[in-house]
Amino acid sequence: MKRLLNLLFWSVIAAAFIGPGTVTTAARAGSDFRFALAWALLFSVFACLVLQEASGRITVLTGKELGEAIRGRFSGSGLGRSVPVLAAVGIILGCAAFEAGNLLGGVAGLRLIVDATPATLTLIAGVAAALLLATGNTRWIARVAGALVAVMGVAFLVTAIRLGPDLGELLRGLLVPSIPVGGTILVLGLVGTTVVPYNLFLGSALARECKIEEMRWGLAVAIVGGGVISLGVLVVGSALGGGLEYERLAAVLGDRLGRGAGASLAIGLFAAGFTSAVTAPLAAALTARSLLGEKDDPNWGENSLRYRAVWLGVLVVGMAFGIADVRPIPVIILAQAFNGLLLPLVAVFLWIAMNDRDLLGEGVNSRLQNIVMGLVVLVCIGLGLRGLLAAVRGALALIG
Repeated sequence: MKRLLNLLFWSVIAAAFIGPGTVTTAARAGSDFRFALAWALLFSVFACLVLQEASGRITVLTGKELGEAIRGRFSGSGLGRSVPVLAAVGIILGCAAFEAGNLLGGVAGLRLIVDATPATLTLIAGVAAALLLATGNTRWIARVAGALVAVMGVAFLVTAIRLGPDLGELLRGLLVPSIPVGGTILVLGLVGTTVVPYNLFLGSALARECKIEEMRWGLAVAIVGGGVISLGVLVVGSALGGGLEYERLAAVLGDRLGRGAGASLAIGLFAAGFTSAVTAPLAAALTARSLLGEKDDPNWGENSLRYRAVWLGVLVVGMAFGIADVRPIPVIILAQAFNGLLLPLVAVFLWIAMNDRDLLGEGVNSRLQNIVMGLVVLVCIGLGLRGLLAAVRGALALIG
């Protein structure tokens, strides 16, 4: 029972990265290229596991969360408090900007089986998320999110298995990297929606009071499980064959597998959106606390005004844009710019920290771990530069 509860607890990491963005990207990859981009999912799971383990190891071995370690690293430099503050602002903006997408994605799933307006469903989902976050019990919230991830996984995986994919073709897609014409953006999207900065802070906060074996086992099962669910989404998307519309996908699945398949898609999409709508504000609050507060500071406790103000602000912004059915394009572009800088910076800091004997003692990286982590960091830098350039191009287009 303890191991099951630990698994549900760490499944919040999967809940955080399997949101509507991941579902849309994976389904679109399957719809446009069948299984040719499955290898990108495999790599993204590997990269996520490497960075999340490093972030969790810092907390387990030192008692400091990732944000505290960053603050300590720069406290004696000329940059002082500016680096932690900028990092916190970037994470909070990113979570707020994409919260609307989380809620709208969950609502899109509900609307496949419920006849109600988007504004009404967004309000209901937002209030439900607020009530869950208001409990202030991070472990309980994580376990609820983990249970919803299990529901999401069953919904997508059962549908994928019933479709009877060609296992040989699927195995080739997983093991033989290739980028079909027009597939580059989707490859970057599959990696970028799995390896996200705020998840590193979330994972670090969750590692408090954990043993390193428990942390590694929980992360491995949760992240690999999340990758399997994403692969199931890709297989489900392959049933559509060109383009992606949830209503059309539900209709195609219903024709091929019966009405229950459309309902499974609806439940899976709602679970993906709702869990991310809970974990994004939670991650924002935990990140702000670790970057801006002191350890065990009552002003940043889970029931404190500051902590609640962060998650509530992120949730309210998402609900406002969701109810208005307006996508916050300028804010998303700004968030992309921040995250484009944050991901490589956090990844590089992690790499440096994992070789700091003053911080970790004998827990520093081995030579093999350094090589593997170095490759992952280089990919993160590439993704960060691409995200930053895309944000700049989008801003220029709006100005023009």
